[in-house]
Amino acid sequence: MAALKYAGLEDTDSEEELPPGWEERTTKDGWVYYANHLEEKTQWEHPKSGKRKRVAGGLPYGWEQETDENGQVYFVDHINKRTTYLDPRLAFTVEDNPVKPTTRQKYDGNSTAMEILQGRDLSGKVVIITGANSGIGFETAKSLALHGAYVILACRNTSRGNDAVQRILVDWHKAKVEAMTLDLASLQSVQHFAEAFKSKNVPLHILICNAAVFGAPWCLTEDDLESTFQVNHLGHFYLVQLLEDVLHRSSPARVVMVSSESHRFTEIKDSSGKLDFSLLSPSKKEYWAMLAYNRSKLCNILFSNELNRRLSPHGVTSNSVHPGNMIYSSIHRNWWVYTLLFTLARPFTKSM
Repeated sequence: MAALKYAGLEDTDSEEELPPGWEERTTKDGWVYYANHLEEKTQWEHPKSGKRKRVAGGLPYGWEQETDENGQVYFVDHINKRTTYLDPRLAFTVEDNPVKPTTRQKYDGNSTAMEILQGRDLSGKVVIITGANSGIGFETAKSLALHGAYVILACRNTSRGNDAVQRILVDWHKAKVEAMTLDLASLQSVQHFAEAFKSKNVPLHILICNAAVFGAPWCLTEDDLESTFQVNHLGHFYLVQLLEDVLHRSSPARVVMVSSESHRFTEIKDSSGKLDFSLLSPSKKEYWAMLAYNRSKLCNILFSNELNRRLSPHGVTSNSVHPGNMIYSSIHRNWWVYTLLFTLARPFTKSM
């Protein structure tokens, strides 16, 4: 009881009654969370009972859910002409009884991005996703934006980036999404993007390095580097370096490298076991598209591991992720053989 008194939790009789300074709120998708105005923090568990809850049923007739400029959900009663931050459905909540985790994976190949983010309130979080106008990047951007995050779609094609923004806004007209130009095949473009982002004076909580090319014919970028290596790895490497100070200031923050299981089927060392730089950006004679892709994905993972080792003590974690084998997206567009192969595999692989 002494501990409860110290925490200010002994002032109420009911287990469900909130202590002084606490407020009950709901997320856009109906999960209940609790705001402590004294300590300026939020949590999912009831401060006394430790239970998690969600609202049951839809809004009463005449009510509408909106979101303010800070990303907080509020409610409009059109019949009585009033506005409140108190969810009228809070009188009808059900307890969330999470099942204790087992050795079985929580998510599987049928899980969607929206399901994985279910119940999470990402209001106030700032996210950059490269290559977010289509495929995995777009689905990730949409899911994060619909859960309250401010998402920047970093795209090579500005027009397609703006189209992607409009598609997200169709789902939720108050989503905080923006397209910015980023061409990973140009180190100057990467630098300009980083400068433009920093000029916004906002934090950066999540950086998802997703953009990639696959099966592309050999060509050199304006920086005289093989394009698959630069787009898939070096451009992202440079981007992270330029934004590292913002990530530090925004901690806890996270970098996610979208790699591939293909990294297992290659090597970047010579016969003596030393790093062979000529394999990273090969000449046209030594180039094979599949190997170039595999090597770039291996570089992603090595970079992510080292980045996590260096930055995690400062509150910035880094993870690499395999999104699934042969997901049908536009990544195979460079050669009709790959398109045919992905089409044949489509019924047996994870869909977008």
